[in-house]
Amino acid sequence: MFNLKKKSYKKFDYILLLSVLLLCIYGLVMIRSATLSKETLSFVKTQSLATGLGFFLILILVLLDYEFLGKLYIPIYIVCNVLLIAVLIFGFGDDQWGARSWLRIGPVSFQPAEFVKIGLIISLAKYIDNNKEDLNQPFTLLKVLVFAFFPVGLILLQPDAGTAMVFIFFIAAMLFVAEIKWKYIGYAIGAGLLSLPIIWFNLDDYQKDRIYNFIDPERDVSNTGLQAYQGRIAIGSGKIFGRGLFEGVQTQFNYIPEKQTDFIFAVVGEELGLLGGLGLIFLYFIMLSRFIRIAKKSTDLFGSLMVIGFTAMFLFHIWENIGMTIGLMPITGIPLPFMSYGGTFQLSNLICVGIILSVGIRREELTF
Repeated sequence: MFNLKKKSYKKFDYILLLSVLLLCIYGLVMIRSATLSKETLSFVKTQSLATGLGFFLILILVLLDYEFLGKLYIPIYIVCNVLLIAVLIFGFGDDQWGARSWLRIGPVSFQPAEFVKIGLIISLAKYIDNNKEDLNQPFTLLKVLVFAFFPVGLILLQPDAGTAMVFIFFIAAMLFVAEIKWKYIGYAIGAGLLSLPIIWFNLDDYQKDRIYNFIDPERDVSNTGLQAYQGRIAIGSGKIFGRGLFEGVQTQFNYIPEKQTDFIFAVVGEELGLLGGLGLIFLYFIMLSRFIRIAKKSTDLFGSLMVIGFTAMFLFHIWENIGMTIGLMPITGIPLPFMSYGGTFQLSNLICVGIILSVGIRREELTF
Protein backbone atom coordinates (compact mmCIF):
# COMPACT_ATOMS: atom_id res chain seq x y z
CA MET A 1 0.00 0.00 0.00
CA PHE A 2 2.73 2.43 1.05
CA ASN A 3 5.92 1.56 -0.80
CA LEU A 4 8.14 4.56 -1.42
CA LYS A 5 11.86 4.15 -1.85
CA LYS A 6 14.20 6.93 -0.86
CA LYS A 7 15.52 7.30 -4.43
CA SER A 8 11.96 7.87 -5.66
CA TYR A 9 12.02 11.40 -4.26
CA LYS A 10 14.48 12.31 -7.04
CA LYS A 11 11.69 11.58 -9.54
CA PHE A 12 9.18 13.85 -7.82
CA ASP A 13 7.86 16.45 -10.25
CA TYR A 14 8.37 19.70 -8.35
CA ILE A 15 7.62 21.77 -11.47
CA LEU A 16 4.16 20.19 -11.71
CA LEU A 17 3.44 20.80 -8.03
CA LEU A 18 4.61 24.41 -8.28
CA SER A 19 2.45 25.10 -11.35
CA VAL A 20 -0.62 23.70 -9.57
CA LEU A 21 0.15 25.75 -6.46
CA LEU A 22 0.41 28.93 -8.55
CA LEU A 23 -2.88 28.10 -10.29
CA CYS A 24 -4.60 27.65 -6.91
CA ILE A 25 -3.28 30.99 -5.63
CA TYR A 26 -4.30 32.66 -8.90
CA GLY A 27 -7.77 31.17 -8.53
CA LEU A 28 -8.21 32.35 -4.93
CA VAL A 29 -7.28 35.91 -5.91
CA MET A 30 -9.74 35.95 -8.82
CA ILE A 31 -12.55 34.40 -6.76
CA ARG A 32 -12.00 37.13 -4.17
CA SER A 33 -12.27 39.75 -6.91
CA ALA A 34 -15.37 38.12 -8.41
CA THR A 35 -17.14 38.09 -5.04
CA LEU A 36 -15.88 41.44 -3.70
CA SER A 37 -19.23 43.14 -4.17
CA LYS A 38 -20.90 40.49 -2.01
CA GLU A 39 -18.90 41.78 0.98
CA THR A 40 -18.20 38.30 2.26
CA LEU A 41 -15.16 36.06 2.49
CA SER A 42 -17.20 32.83 2.58
CA PHE A 43 -16.35 31.97 -1.03
CA VAL A 44 -12.63 32.40 -0.47
CA LYS A 45 -12.77 30.54 2.86
CA THR A 46 -14.57 27.57 1.32
CA GLN A 47 -12.15 27.45 -1.62
CA SER A 48 -9.15 27.81 0.70
CA LEU A 49 -10.40 24.97 2.90
CA ALA A 50 -10.86 22.70 -0.14
CA THR A 51 -7.40 23.69 -1.41
CA GLY A 52 -5.72 22.97 1.92
CA LEU A 53 -7.46 19.60 2.21
CA GLY A 54 -6.54 18.85 -1.40
CA PHE A 55 -2.82 19.45 -0.85
CA PHE A 56 -2.95 17.26 2.26
CA LEU A 57 -4.49 14.49 0.13
CA ILE A 58 -1.75 15.01 -2.47
CA LEU A 59 0.79 14.18 0.25
CA ILE A 60 -1.12 11.03 1.18
CA LEU A 61 -1.51 9.95 -2.45
CA VAL A 62 2.19 10.48 -3.20
CA LEU A 63 3.02 8.13 -0.32
CA LEU A 64 0.39 5.65 -1.55
CA ASP A 65 1.37 3.13 -4.20
CA TYR A 66 -1.10 3.77 -7.02
CA GLU A 67 -1.20 0.03 -7.79
CA PHE A 68 -3.27 -0.27 -4.61
CA LEU A 69 -6.00 1.76 -6.34
CA GLY A 70 -5.89 -0.68 -9.24
CA LYS A 71 -6.55 -3.60 -6.91
CA LEU A 72 -9.70 -1.83 -5.70
CA TYR A 73 -11.03 -0.94 -9.15
CA ILE A 74 -14.21 -3.03 -8.85
CA PRO A 75 -15.28 -1.58 -5.45
CA ILE A 76 -14.40 1.92 -6.73
CA TYR A 77 -16.55 1.37 -9.83
CA ILE A 78 -19.48 0.10 -7.77
CA VAL A 79 -19.31 3.05 -5.35
CA CYS A 80 -19.26 5.47 -8.30
CA ASN A 81 -22.44 4.02 -9.77
CA VAL A 82 -24.17 3.86 -6.39
CA LEU A 83 -23.43 7.57 -5.89
CA LEU A 84 -24.88 8.44 -9.30
CA ILE A 85 -28.01 6.38 -8.63
CA ALA A 86 -28.34 8.09 -5.24
CA VAL A 87 -28.22 11.46 -7.00
CA LEU A 88 -31.11 10.44 -9.25
CA ILE A 89 -33.18 9.42 -6.21
CA PHE A 90 -32.15 11.85 -3.47
CA GLY A 91 -30.27 14.59 -5.33
CA PHE A 92 -31.15 18.24 -5.82
CA GLY A 93 -30.23 21.12 -8.09
CA ASP A 94 -32.72 20.70 -10.92
CA ASP A 95 -34.66 23.79 -9.81
CA GLN A 96 -31.56 25.99 -9.45
CA TRP A 97 -29.27 24.74 -12.22
CA GLY A 98 -31.43 22.58 -14.47
CA ALA A 99 -29.80 19.27 -13.44
CA ARG A 100 -30.12 17.08 -10.37
CA SER A 101 -26.37 16.91 -9.78
CA TRP A 102 -25.96 17.54 -6.07
CA LEU A 103 -26.18 15.22 -3.07
CA ARG A 104 -26.44 16.20 0.59
CA ILE A 105 -25.07 14.00 3.36
CA GLY A 106 -25.66 15.68 6.72
CA PRO A 107 -24.35 19.27 6.50
CA VAL A 108 -22.16 18.51 3.48
CA SER A 109 -23.35 19.11 -0.09
CA PHE A 110 -21.25 17.90 -3.03
CA GLN A 111 -21.37 16.87 -6.68
CA PRO A 112 -20.73 13.12 -6.88
CA ALA A 113 -19.94 13.35 -10.61
CA GLU A 114 -16.69 15.17 -9.80
CA PHE A 115 -15.45 12.20 -7.76
CA VAL A 116 -16.94 9.71 -10.21
CA LYS A 117 -14.63 11.17 -12.89
CA ILE A 118 -11.67 10.06 -10.79
CA GLY A 119 -13.20 6.69 -9.94
CA LEU A 120 -14.09 5.88 -13.53
CA ILE A 121 -10.66 6.85 -14.85
CA ILE A 122 -9.02 4.54 -12.27
CA SER A 123 -11.47 1.70 -12.92
CA LEU A 124 -11.43 2.00 -16.71
CA ALA A 125 -7.62 2.19 -16.81
CA LYS A 126 -7.37 -1.06 -14.84
CA TYR A 127 -10.15 -2.73 -16.83
CA ILE A 128 -8.41 -1.88 -20.11
CA ASP A 129 -5.10 -3.06 -18.65
CA ASN A 130 -6.68 -6.39 -17.71
CA ASN A 131 -8.05 -6.81 -21.25
CA LYS A 132 -5.21 -5.24 -23.24
CA GLU A 133 -4.33 -8.43 -25.14
CA ASP A 134 -7.83 -8.83 -26.56
CA LEU A 135 -8.98 -5.20 -26.59
CA ASN A 136 -9.60 -5.16 -30.33
CA GLN A 137 -11.74 -8.27 -30.22
CA PRO A 138 -15.37 -7.18 -30.75
CA PHE A 139 -16.76 -8.88 -27.63
CA THR A 140 -13.97 -7.59 -25.37
CA LEU A 141 -14.28 -4.07 -26.75
CA LEU A 142 -18.04 -4.20 -26.22
CA LYS A 143 -17.50 -5.16 -22.56
CA VAL A 144 -15.10 -2.24 -22.12
CA LEU A 145 -17.56 0.19 -23.72
CA VAL A 146 -20.45 -0.97 -21.53
CA PHE A 147 -18.18 -0.69 -18.48
CA ALA A 148 -17.16 2.84 -19.47
CA PHE A 149 -20.50 4.25 -20.59
CA PHE A 150 -22.86 2.94 -17.91
CA PRO A 151 -21.93 5.85 -15.56
CA VAL A 152 -22.25 8.26 -18.50
CA GLY A 153 -25.84 7.10 -19.00
CA LEU A 154 -26.61 7.80 -15.35
CA ILE A 155 -25.19 11.32 -15.69
CA LEU A 156 -27.28 11.97 -18.80
CA LEU A 157 -30.36 11.07 -16.74
CA GLN A 158 -29.67 13.96 -14.31
CA PRO A 159 -29.54 15.49 -17.04
CA ASP A 160 -26.03 16.97 -17.20
CA ALA A 161 -24.87 16.97 -20.82
CA GLY A 162 -21.81 19.13 -20.12
CA THR A 163 -20.36 16.70 -17.58
CA ALA A 164 -21.25 13.76 -19.81
CA MET A 165 -19.20 15.36 -22.60
CA VAL A 166 -16.17 15.45 -20.27
CA PHE A 167 -16.59 11.72 -19.60
CA ILE A 168 -16.93 10.88 -23.29
CA PHE A 169 -13.80 12.88 -24.12
CA PHE A 170 -11.50 11.20 -21.58
CA ILE A 171 -12.93 7.74 -22.34
CA ALA A 172 -12.15 8.29 -26.03
CA ALA A 173 -8.63 9.50 -25.20
CA MET A 174 -7.92 6.46 -23.02
CA LEU A 175 -9.17 4.03 -25.67
CA PHE A 176 -7.12 5.81 -28.33
CA VAL A 177 -3.93 5.54 -26.27
CA ALA A 178 -4.77 1.89 -25.59
CA GLU A 179 -4.47 1.46 -29.38
CA ILE A 180 -7.91 0.38 -30.47
CA LYS A 181 -8.10 -0.14 -34.22
CA TRP A 182 -8.84 2.80 -36.49
CA LYS A 183 -11.88 1.05 -37.92
CA TYR A 184 -13.55 1.22 -34.50
CA ILE A 185 -12.74 4.92 -34.28
CA GLY A 186 -14.36 5.35 -37.69
CA TYR A 187 -17.45 3.46 -36.55
CA ALA A 188 -17.69 5.69 -33.46
CA ILE A 189 -17.42 8.88 -35.51
CA GLY A 190 -20.05 7.61 -37.94
CA ALA A 191 -22.40 6.63 -35.12
CA GLY A 192 -21.92 10.03 -33.53
CA LEU A 193 -22.78 11.86 -36.74
CA LEU A 194 -25.86 9.70 -37.36
CA SER A 195 -27.08 10.30 -33.80
CA LEU A 196 -26.93 14.11 -34.07
CA PRO A 197 -30.60 14.49 -35.13
CA ILE A 198 -31.72 12.27 -32.25
CA ILE A 199 -29.60 14.27 -29.80
CA TRP A 200 -30.97 17.56 -31.15
CA PHE A 201 -34.63 16.60 -30.72
CA ASN A 202 -33.93 15.44 -27.15
CA LEU A 203 -32.29 18.69 -26.07
CA ASP A 204 -34.13 21.01 -23.69
CA ASP A 205 -35.11 24.47 -24.92
CA TYR A 206 -32.36 26.18 -22.91
CA GLN A 207 -29.75 23.87 -24.47
CA LYS A 208 -31.00 24.66 -27.98
CA ASP A 209 -30.88 28.37 -27.10
CA ARG A 210 -27.21 28.04 -26.19
CA ILE A 211 -26.43 26.57 -29.60
CA TYR A 212 -28.53 29.21 -31.39
CA ASN A 213 -26.73 31.93 -29.42
CA PHE A 214 -23.35 30.40 -30.28
CA ILE A 215 -24.20 30.52 -33.99
CA ASP A 216 -25.66 34.03 -33.71
CA PRO A 217 -24.09 35.86 -30.71
CA GLU A 218 -26.38 38.89 -31.14
CA ARG A 219 -29.56 36.80 -31.21
CA ASP A 220 -30.84 37.35 -27.64
CA VAL A 221 -28.35 39.43 -25.65
CA SER A 222 -30.95 40.56 -23.11
CA ASN A 223 -32.05 37.07 -22.08
CA THR A 224 -30.61 33.67 -23.04
CA GLY A 225 -27.45 35.20 -24.52
CA LEU A 226 -26.83 37.67 -21.69
CA GLN A 227 -24.07 35.73 -19.96
CA ALA A 228 -22.01 35.20 -23.10
CA TYR A 229 -22.55 38.80 -24.23
CA GLN A 230 -21.47 40.32 -20.91
CA GLY A 231 -18.47 37.99 -20.75
CA ARG A 232 -17.26 39.15 -24.14
CA ILE A 233 -17.72 42.80 -23.15
CA ALA A 234 -15.66 42.18 -20.00
CA ILE A 235 -12.81 40.48 -21.85
CA GLY A 236 -12.79 43.07 -24.62
CA SER A 237 -12.70 45.98 -22.18
CA GLY A 238 -9.66 44.50 -20.44
CA LYS A 239 -7.50 45.01 -23.57
CA ILE A 240 -3.82 44.16 -23.03
CA PHE A 241 -3.15 45.12 -19.40
CA GLY A 242 -6.65 44.99 -17.91
CA ARG A 243 -8.61 47.50 -15.86
CA GLY A 244 -6.78 46.48 -12.70
CA LEU A 245 -7.41 43.90 -9.99
CA PHE A 246 -10.76 44.57 -8.21
CA GLU A 247 -11.46 47.35 -10.73
CA GLY A 248 -13.49 45.53 -13.38
CA VAL A 249 -16.76 47.29 -14.21
CA GLN A 250 -18.61 44.23 -15.53
CA THR A 251 -17.25 42.17 -12.64
CA GLN A 252 -17.74 44.49 -9.69
CA PHE A 253 -21.21 45.68 -10.76
CA ASN A 254 -22.44 42.09 -11.23
CA TYR A 255 -23.19 42.30 -14.94
CA ILE A 256 -21.72 38.80 -15.51
CA PRO A 257 -23.88 35.91 -14.23
CA GLU A 258 -21.95 33.12 -12.43
CA LYS A 259 -18.74 35.10 -12.66
CA GLN A 260 -17.12 33.27 -9.74
CA THR A 261 -17.77 29.83 -11.27
CA ASP A 262 -18.33 29.23 -14.99
CA PHE A 263 -17.26 32.70 -16.17
CA ILE A 264 -14.22 33.28 -13.97
CA PHE A 265 -12.06 33.70 -17.10
CA ALA A 266 -14.09 36.81 -17.97
CA VAL A 267 -12.96 38.28 -14.64
CA VAL A 268 -9.34 37.47 -15.51
CA GLY A 269 -9.69 39.05 -18.96
CA GLU A 270 -11.33 42.23 -17.72
CA GLU A 271 -9.14 42.93 -14.71
CA LEU A 272 -5.78 41.50 -15.84
CA GLY A 273 -6.20 41.80 -19.59
CA LEU A 274 -4.62 39.76 -22.36
CA LEU A 275 -1.42 39.34 -20.34
CA GLY A 276 -3.31 37.88 -17.39
CA GLY A 277 -5.15 35.46 -19.66
CA LEU A 278 -1.98 34.37 -21.45
CA GLY A 279 -0.23 33.92 -18.10
CA LEU A 280 -3.01 31.60 -16.96
CA ILE A 281 -2.87 29.60 -20.20
CA PHE A 282 0.92 29.33 -19.85
CA LEU A 283 0.52 27.79 -16.37
CA TYR A 284 -2.00 25.32 -17.78
CA PHE A 285 0.45 24.48 -20.58
CA ILE A 286 3.19 23.71 -18.07
CA MET A 287 0.84 21.54 -15.99
CA LEU A 288 -0.50 19.55 -18.97
CA SER A 289 2.97 19.08 -20.46
CA ARG A 290 4.18 17.61 -17.15
CA PHE A 291 1.17 15.29 -17.13
CA ILE A 292 2.04 14.03 -20.62
CA ARG A 293 5.69 13.65 -19.66
CA ILE A 294 4.73 11.41 -16.73
CA ALA A 295 2.37 9.35 -18.92
CA LYS A 296 5.08 8.82 -21.56
CA LYS A 297 7.74 7.81 -19.03
CA SER A 298 5.49 5.31 -17.23
CA THR A 299 6.24 1.74 -18.30
CA ASP A 300 3.01 0.54 -16.68
CA LEU A 301 -0.08 0.69 -18.93
CA PHE A 302 -2.41 1.12 -15.96
CA GLY A 303 -0.52 4.16 -14.67
CA SER A 304 -0.09 5.64 -18.13
CA LEU A 305 -3.80 5.29 -18.96
CA MET A 306 -4.79 6.91 -15.67
CA VAL A 307 -2.60 9.92 -16.35
CA ILE A 308 -3.90 10.19 -19.93
CA GLY A 309 -7.47 10.09 -18.61
CA PHE A 310 -6.80 12.88 -16.13
CA THR A 311 -4.95 14.90 -18.77
CA ALA A 312 -7.88 14.62 -21.19
CA MET A 313 -10.30 15.61 -18.44
CA PHE A 314 -8.33 18.75 -17.57
CA LEU A 315 -7.78 19.62 -21.23
CA PHE A 316 -11.50 19.44 -22.00
CA HIS A 317 -12.38 21.63 -19.01
CA ILE A 318 -9.78 24.24 -19.93
CA TRP A 319 -10.60 24.30 -23.65
CA GLU A 320 -14.38 24.36 -23.20
CA ASN A 321 -14.46 26.92 -20.38
CA ILE A 322 -12.12 29.44 -21.98
CA GLY A 323 -13.66 28.75 -25.39
CA MET A 324 -17.22 29.40 -24.24
CA THR A 325 -16.15 32.57 -22.42
CA ILE A 326 -14.56 34.11 -25.51
CA GLY A 327 -17.26 32.82 -27.89
CA LEU A 328 -15.40 29.94 -29.56
CA MET A 329 -17.55 27.21 -27.95
CA PRO A 330 -21.22 26.95 -26.88
CA ILE A 331 -21.92 27.55 -23.19
CA THR A 332 -22.09 24.27 -21.26
CA GLY A 333 -21.52 25.25 -17.61
CA ILE A 334 -18.08 23.59 -17.47
CA PRO A 335 -15.90 25.16 -14.71
CA LEU A 336 -12.24 26.13 -15.06
CA PRO A 337 -9.79 23.94 -13.07
CA PHE A 338 -8.26 25.59 -9.98
CA MET A 339 -9.91 28.90 -10.89
CA SER A 340 -13.68 28.43 -10.65
CA TYR A 341 -15.30 28.47 -7.23
CA GLY A 342 -16.42 25.05 -6.01
CA GLY A 343 -15.11 22.99 -3.11
CA THR A 344 -15.96 19.61 -4.66
CA PHE A 345 -14.39 20.57 -7.98
CA GLN A 346 -11.22 21.94 -6.37
CA LEU A 347 -10.79 18.90 -4.15
CA SER A 348 -11.31 16.42 -6.99
CA ASN A 349 -8.80 18.24 -9.21
CA LEU A 350 -6.13 18.14 -6.52
CA ILE A 351 -6.79 14.43 -5.93
CA CYS A 352 -6.11 13.88 -9.64
CA VAL A 353 -2.81 15.73 -9.31
CA GLY A 354 -1.88 13.57 -6.31
CA ILE A 355 -2.49 10.36 -8.27
CA ILE A 356 -0.49 11.67 -11.22
CA LEU A 357 2.43 12.56 -8.94
CA SER A 358 2.22 9.06 -7.44
CA VAL A 359 2.51 7.54 -10.92
CA GLY A 360 5.44 9.83 -11.74
CA ILE A 361 7.39 9.10 -8.60
CA ARG A 362 7.16 5.34 -9.08
CA ARG A 363 7.98 5.13 -12.76
CA GLU A 364 10.71 2.63 -13.48
CA GLU A 365 13.09 3.33 -16.31
CA LEU A 366 13.80 0.45 -18.66
CA THR A 367 17.16 -1.22 -18.01
CA PHE A 368 19.15 -3.53 -20.28
